[in-house]
Order: sequence, then structure tokens, then C-alpha cells
Amino acid sequence: MASTPDPGPLAGVRVVELAGIGPGPFAAMLLADLGADVVRVDRPGPSPLGTEPAYDVTNRNKRSVLIDLKAPGGPALVLDLVERAHLLIEGNRPGVAERLGVGPETCLARNPALVYGRMTGWGQDGPLAPRAGHDIGYAAVAGVLGLIGEPDRPPAIPANLLGDYAGGSLYLVVGLLAALHHARESGAGQVVDAAVVDGAAHLTSMLWGLLAAGHWQDRRGVNLLDGGAPCYAVYESSDGGHLAVGALEPQFYAEFAELLGLGADAPGQFDVARWPELRARIATRFAARTLAEWTAVFDGTDACVEPVLTLRQSARHPHLVARGTYTEVDGITQPAPAPRFSATPGTLRRPPARPGADTAEVARDWGVPGLRPR
Repeated sequence: MASTPDPGPLAGVRVVELAGIGPGPFAAMLLADLGADVVRVDRPGPSPLGTEPAYDVTNRNKRSVLIDLKAPGGPALVLDLVERAHLLIEGNRPGVAERLGVGPETCLARNPALVYGRMTGWGQDGPLAPRAGHDIGYAAVAGVLGLIGEPDRPPAIPANLLGDYAGGSLYLVVGLLAALHHARESGAGQVVDAAVVDGAAHLTSMLWGLLAAGHWQDRRGVNLLDGGAPCYAVYESSDGGHLAVGALEPQFYAEFAELLGLGADAPGQFDVARWPELRARIATRFAARTLAEWTAVFDGTDACVEPVLTLRQSARHPHLVARGTYTEVDGITQPAPAPRFSATPGTLRRPPARPGADTAEVARDWGVPGLRPR
């Protein structure tokens, strides 16, 4: 890791992260990548996911202290940190933080300018709020999971990227930074209720407009952007690889059709009645050559065709190598901080935090003498 990094655009922002899993840690990592001083409050005991701390990339750029919130004096130590913080992130079920003595009312009484971020799947209220859940269920109820996949197959599962991280973490970060701006202007903190179901539903805003206009069918695999259109779909090559085709605009589709050798007698790009015929013809052409051969054909063109890569293949792609999209630190390949800033770039300053390893350092830097290494 860099020894004297650039400070990043969030330099000077102090964040308390109450240890959890999923979208909360990812949101805290994003803030830390951009220069915030994130202190993760870990609880004694093994990791909830059983991951070796050195490999938990979502804990990079953070420092960790061990505090048992169920032990006498534990909540008071967290409140000492809260008093010096700008942001707090917690991801418990509604009411848990309150029972532990570190709920928003208690924290804001200690630090009125604090922005208290709550990250849950279902939100702080509503019939499902008290229930357990995971990304797949939140995305299902939000109407997002049902958008993905072939019309005659079960919905495809996009790992936990679309719900937890896109609908959860990113919306939490936007909320935290917006509320931080307000707190700096007014001196008044507030609570940010970030729910995966809310964020995932918000991601579908454009589709709701198309649905109202009659340009989107409320079922998967039959629309312009969900694989229904032959010009926006995935096809298999002769060696079992796959190519992603996104030739939507007529000029790009014309180039695609010419390079693919589709033939002048092929159905029109937007002749919906003949889409099955057009899809079959495109699939037949792609099945005639290997992934490498087709990649070479479309390389450097505006036909909007790209190979579908695995994670490891992506890290070796020439474009991403040239941009430094991925980096390797301590033998672990991982995404570099994003987005990019011309004057205050994010950096990788510290490896993933080991639980409790930074207690003495945080006690000194944050001025909390009651913290003691375990």
C-alpha cells in the first residue's frame, strides 16, 4: 500500500462503521477509498462469513477496533467515537442498535451534527422490516430480479451486485454525502434510511416510464434492453464462449450486420414479428467461429460487440489494464478505487483491516483514551 498517499476528496471525514456484512461494509469501503478515515467497530469472535480478514477486500483502507457492545462500557466507547465522527454506518435489523445503546437518538444527542446511516434490506418500517432477508429476496420484491433472464427460464441471479451493492451501498453513500453537506451547512445531523428494496426499485425509473408509454412489456426477455431484441443479446461461439451484442443504433447495427455477414435478405433490425428468425440467423453466424476469431473481427469497430469475460479474464483485458481498472496488492487482485478525480484521487492506503489491530492507533488519533487493545 502507498505510504504517503494523496488524501482523497473525503480527507478529514471521520466514519464509524458498526461491523456487519454485505452493503454496509461495501459502502464504508467506498468512502474509505475516497479518503475518509473509517474506523470499523468489530465485535469479538469469528468473522460472520468465516473469511480470512486478509482477503476481505471490502475492509481495505479502514482501521479496526474491537468493542463488545453487550459488555459494560462497550456502548460508551462507541459513543466516544461517535462524538468525534461525521458519519456512522450500521446494518442491523430495526431496533437492534437502540437496544445496544447506540441508536440514532442516543448518538445524535451526543453529536447533533452526526449523519446516522442505516443500511437494511427492507427499511426501517413496513410489514417486512423486522424480517430477515438477503439480496435475492430484496431484488425479487423490488421487481428487479424478474427483469433478468430468458422468458421461458427462471430469473437469472446477478450475484449480489444489483441489490446489495447497487440498490443498497451506492444509495447509502449518496444519502450519507448529501446529508453530510446539509450538516455542514446547517450544523444539524439526521438519519439516512437506506433500504435495498428502495434503491433497487429506484434503479428501474426509466423502465417505469417506458411501461407507461407502452414501450415495455412487464415480463422478461421480450424487450429492447433485456435480451428480447436480437440486436441486444448474448450469443454463443463455436468453442462455447459468449459475445455480448449491443448494436442498438441503426448505424452501429449496420456495421454489426456487415461484419457478421448477416446477408442482405436478413429480417430488419426492428421487425419484431421476425425477431425469432433474425435471432436464429445471428446465432448461426456466431456459432460458425470461435470467440477469439469473432473478437478479432469486431475489434476496433463500432459494432458494439464484446466478449463475455470471467473475473480473471477481465483483469487482463488490455483496455482495463491500460486504465488501471484493476490492481494487485499483497497478492490480491482487486478493483482500484472508483470513480476518478483529477485533483484528489482515491488511493489504496491500507490492506484489509484485521479486527482490533488498530485500536491503539485509533485511540491516539481520535482522542479516545478509553480504547484498549484486546
